[in-house]
Amino acid sequence: MTFKKEDLVYRIAFDTNTNQFMAIDSKDEQHVAYGVTIEHAIKNLNAEKTNV
Repeated sequence: MTFKKEDLVYRIAFDTNTNQFMAIDSKDEQHVAYGVTIEHAIKNLNAEKTNV
């Protein structure tokens, strides 16, 4: 699934090796953030996006 939050379009996946959710930037597949919950992964992706 692809979601949009404000100006960030992202996909959600689950990494079974680390047991963490991944938020993947749809415009830049190399930009991935991890989190214990989906919300944490999205928050981390937003934080990284603003720092870039």
